[in-house]
Amino acid sequence: QVQVVESGGGLVQPGGSLRLSCTVSGTDFSTYNMGWYRESPGKRRELVVWISARGTEGSTIDSVRGRFTASRDNDKNTMHLQMQYVNPEDTAVYFCNTESRAFAWGPGTQVTVSS
Repeated sequence: QVQVVESGGGLVQPGGSLRLSCTVSGTDFSTYNMGWYRESPGKRRELVVWISARGTEGSTIDSVRGRFTASRDNDKNTMHLQMQYVNPEDTAVYFCNTESRAFAWGPGTQVTVSS
């Protein structure tokens, strides 16, 4: 059974940085294109950053381009999201999943950007 666990969230000031982690177990993580998603109150869960199975390709939505970067370590079945220059609009619960949302959702990790 596939399990996904996100971690690393917290309270960060505007302009600050945060690094999120995602660990996947129970499947061959290295075969999946993966994504970081986020959901804030009143908004639909959205794909924020995408990274290819080998970590050689990726893309982001316009609002985080140049600020968020995804990386992965397939040997450790982990993925990271480096967040920089965060702003209050980045406040959300962050999740990881495949590009096609194939896994059961993990609990997510809360990121709150506030002074």
